[in-house]
Amino acid sequence: MSFFPKISFQHEVEEYLTKVFRNNELITALGTQEVESKYQSLLSHLSHPPSFTTVRVNTHLASVKHVKKLLFEEIQKQFKGLCVPVLEHPKLQDILLIPVIGPRRDLKKHASEVIVGAHCGYAVLRGAHVYVPGIMSTSRFMKAGDLVSVYSDIEGKCKRGAKEFEGVKVFLGNGISELSRSEIFSSSGPLNGMGVRMMEPVYLSPSFDNVLPSHLFLQNLPSVVVSHILNPQPGERILDICAAPGGKTTHLATLMRDQGEVIAMDKIAKKVKKIKQNSELLRLSCIKAFCYDGTKALSVEKREDEQEGPPFLPESFDRILLDAPCSGMGQRPNMAYSLTLKEVTSYQPLQRKLFAVAVKLLKPGGVLVYSTCTITLSENEEQVAWALKNFPCLELQPQEPHIGGEGMRGAGLSLHQLKLLQRFDPSAATLQGMDVNSLQDSREDDLISLANKDCIGFFIAKFLKSHSK
Repeated sequence: MSFFPKISFQHEVEEYLTKVFRNNELITALGTQEVESKYQSLLSHLSHPPSFTTVRVNTHLASVKHVKKLLFEEIQKQFKGLCVPVLEHPKLQDILLIPVIGPRRDLKKHASEVIVGAHCGYAVLRGAHVYVPGIMSTSRFMKAGDLVSVYSDIEGKCKRGAKEFEGVKVFLGNGISELSRSEIFSSSGPLNGMGVRMMEPVYLSPSFDNVLPSHLFLQNLPSVVVSHILNPQPGERILDICAAPGGKTTHLATLMRDQGEVIAMDKIAKKVKKIKQNSELLRLSCIKAFCYDGTKALSVEKREDEQEGPPFLPESFDRILLDAPCSGMGQRPNMAYSLTLKEVTSYQPLQRKLFAVAVKLLKPGGVLVYSTCTITLSENEEQVAWALKNFPCLELQPQEPHIGGEGMRGAGLSLHQLKLLQRFDPSAATLQGMDVNSLQDSREDDLISLANKDCIGFFIAKFLKSHSK
């Protein structure tokens, strides 16, 4: 049952998406009513957080069983003895799933209000406390220690430091202010640190602030699936072509038992620094991170042997992950999507440039995995159709594990090809709330099945590069 309004888009983007999700291939296969129902369900799901928090265990340092025990104790402490299970996944043996309790509809709202930016609001809905940089406005006389209700300014219209806000706001829960209004907005005041400690969030998820930082990595379920599908082996040379912030990079290194070489690239220096920090935190030594534009990573001439960074010679890598920059429409929760149609459609050409470079850098017999966290056809199935047409050396491969649904119709791919693709579609699950009682009555298999479906929107394709004849 829907708690928040459906995600809203700019008018042109809404028109574009409506055509995508009501395309003729889909309507012919499913019928107008079913197509419409699935699309409306998707829009509702996108504005709500997934039903589970997923954490990947750093199996390089500890066993899943050991970390599960520590995490269960931590959650009991955070939730004050509330018994919320920590589940192991039967097909993804390095992740733990924590059910999200909510939405809690009976919370009383306080007179003192804190308005936060949309991105801060989404983090709160997934278990975070409110940090000072995310605060846009507070009630006029708010003091440290006050009980406050926290709201998200989903349209980005609240001016920083405003004393009141009449725009569209969504209730996120209640907390205790750690600072007064004057401390938050003073010019010499703290720009970091906690502003509000959430005590009664609408969706109850554990906070992972400094919780087992070397042992856990907070990651969406489909993002974990990607690395398993690439299936890197110890001793191989792997390229993660758009790697920041390094969740998949560090996962690949862990799956290889830190033996071999994982080259991680990103063109933004600050993001590369983050990859390096995550590698150190998880104590992985086989990762080499470079600040470099992936579209220029192919070397046209013979290079010095000592040079270990990009650009690289053709056929330099055993496996390549292209987790491509994308329009990000699969991210959850998101109540107001801000990109323009021009921005949304700018990703397809960039993804093709990166893809063409990746194909050339891959050894014959090597594996290329392409993934996005978006829901459009143009960035997903259309890219697969384009790749198969333009690179005869590529063959689509079955994926293991195959946890999501098959690809979406509309790009002219055959039913066999669609079955080889993996599309995580949140509308495949029924939007339902979860409370402690319903959790106690649920079978573990049913909870795992829900976690597989009610996650972010995501797409994966796996290709094998054939040996030239």
